[in-house]
Amino acid sequence: MTKTRDDDFELTPELLLRAYAAGIFPMAESRRTRSVFWVDPEARGVLPLDRFHVPHSLRKTVRRDTFAVRCNTAFEAVMRACAAPRPGHPDTWINEPIVAAYTQLHRLGFAHSVECWQGDALVGGLYGVSMGGAFFGESMFSRVRDASKVALVHLVARLRLGGYVLLDVQFVTEHLAQFGVEEIPARVYLQRLEAALAVRARFYGTLPAGDSGAAVGAILRQSSTQTS
Repeated sequence: MTKTRDDDFELTPELLLRAYAAGIFPMAESRRTRSVFWVDPEARGVLPLDRFHVPHSLRKTVRRDTFAVRCNTAFEAVMRACAAPRPGHPDTWINEPIVAAYTQLHRLGFAHSVECWQGDALVGGLYGVSMGGAFFGESMFSRVRDASKVALVHLVARLRLGGYVLLDVQFVTEHLAQFGVEEIPARVYLQRLEAALAVRARFYGTLPAGDSGAAVGAILRQSSTQTS
């Protein structure tokens, strides 16, 4: 992984979009710093939208409608929850300049959140950046078991419905392995990214209940077939 530090620039929505189009993204050494560095991984983690796998136990949780799932109603709150310390992770890479820049990107329609709610409580979610037919997943959090996983299932359902062709999750992790994450070389990723950016996709912030249920149901049925 290549890291290029730069303390002499302002992190703006325009700069972020150019960076994502070039295959790089920003991180901070700590949530308490003001500077960021650019990351250019030698290998990239992607979740295949047509082969996304939902573990059996999670399928049950999704079907029970444990959470009310919404999009783009609490974007900054999701970011701040992702940046908050949690057991085993006292610090994160999301600092104030990153929160400010991505919140601006959200207001311009290029960044989205998927949120899991229980009553008035935000209990899990994720956020990422959308360009063309590519969605760049940034971070997720859970305050209740499986909340972020349910958000990911609903994200994939919306991306498939909207015509996206690339879900970039940056790195392969043990957490993402259960969903079928794949690691590809940077050169292959850049080829896929170029093709995805040329696609006209749509992020569905709101969906009729029937469409949402059908899109999620299709993923659950596919996952059941994959493991049967």
